[in-house]
Amino acid sequence: MSQLHDLKEALFGATIAFDLDGTLVDTAPDLVGALNTILAQESLPPLPFDEVRLMVGRGARALLERGFAAAGSPLDAESAPPLVERFIAHYLTRIAQESAPFPGVVQVLADLKAAGARLVVCTNKLTNLSDALLEAVGLLPFFDAVIGADSAPAAKPDGRHVAAAIAAVGGDIGRAVMIGDSVNDALGARNAGVPSVLVSFGYTEDPVETLGADLVIHSFLDVPEACISLLTSCPAPNTGL
Repeated sequence: MSQLHDLKEALFGATIAFDLDGTLVDTAPDLVGALNTILAQESLPPLPFDEVRLMVGRGARALLERGFAAAGSPLDAESAPPLVERFIAHYLTRIAQESAPFPGVVQVLADLKAAGARLVVCTNKLTNLSDALLEAVGLLPFFDAVIGADSAPAAKPDGRHVAAAIAAVGGDIGRAVMIGDSVNDALGARNAGVPSVLVSFGYTEDPVETLGADLVIHSFLDVPEACISLLTSCPAPNTGL
């Protein structure tokens, strides 16, 4: 029996929702570069890559707020919006200058798509930025929808974000899995009543094993097996194979 046949048997019609930053794409280099550019424009010192990397994944405003606080100049409510606009404008000019899919991502997405799974991006990144990034790194064709924080009733860890992403591709919330890298992904999935898988190579300040996911994996190549494991209690539709 072929691997694709096995995947079709197990995952045909299932919905797999993916976080973006730190899960599908290593975006930290460009986000750190954009943040340090804005800090320099405000006469503030740059932040070390390893420090900023752990701030990524909660959206542009959260990154700026944490970055400016770390640089010794916390943002107030009045100054934040124009800085966010400047940050986004600059980030768009370099959105995939250094960013790239993590190893195994292209192969796994192609296999899941061929197996008939519904694939959707569920990210706290703005939808237009997510679309631009996914297109730039060649991943956009794999997904049936991209649901950023601005396209959902509320952002992760609110379960309505995960539920909205699943609904956007006509999926069954009872036969879906959330793949991510942070506590927001694990909590968002749990709040939606969906099992979750966290990758260990993403962006989190706390040990990934402590974040409450159903499974933790160390290679993106393990995504299909993890999904099958979590979905085995849910009967798969007849694939006609």
